[in-house]
Amino acid sequence: MSRLLIVDDDVEILALLKQFFLRHGYEVDLATDGQAMWAAIAGQRPDAIVLDLMLPGEGGLSLCQKVRAQTGIPIVMLTAMAELSDRIVGLELGADDYLTKPFDPRELLARLRAVQRRAGNPQPQVEAARPVIGFAGWHLDITCRELRSPENVMIPLSGAEFDLLVVFLEHPQRILTREQLIDLTRGQGHDAFDRSIDVQVSRLRRKIEPDSKRPDLIRTVRNGGYLFSAKVTRS
Repeated sequence: MSRLLIVDDDVEILALLKQFFLRHGYEVDLATDGQAMWAAIAGQRPDAIVLDLMLPGEGGLSLCQKVRAQTGIPIVMLTAMAELSDRIVGLELGADDYLTKPFDPRELLARLRAVQRRAGNPQPQVEAARPVIGFAGWHLDITCRELRSPENVMIPLSGAEFDLLVVFLEHPQRILTREQLIDLTRGQGHDAFDRSIDVQVSRLRRKIEPDSKRPDLIRTVRNGGYLFSAKVTRS
């Protein structure tokens, strides 16, 4: 069974979501603030976290950033704020997806399953045939989902960042439009005008580019999309 941690200070929402996810086969832990969240993670690491943006004490954005810095646990953020800027900040700090309140629990379930698939099921043909991919001195271990720098330092990746990097590595020296990147990382049916893919590219650049403001590995092609310029090797 998959273990889910839900962090929200609204006890009615917690009770509703717990019953809903129990019916769908999850083991569910609950927390109403950051302190309780860390205690739950320490007690038994969850497979995914649903994290509310507005929490007493330390807010959801700060907690999201800290969880991402320490773990690769997929995170779906809940927010009552519909502003695009708030969603972009959440993605930049490490959330894999977001959902605006009020929401249908069935949509949350679908989004949660999607980020878990991305986090737990890397591309099988790449994993089976060539488990380690190299580029510009970097090495991505597909099996362990580990990215190591040229200095052999492990760089943590979110599930969404991992998927995006794998797509670029599978299509080197090719221009990929935003629509293609969305289809390849999330599947068809998502909004083709969703600019969150740009946020994911920006996050990935900050981790692998020597100078993310002057990117060389992931280049922007005007009116085209993005191009991964490095030579890719497999072993």
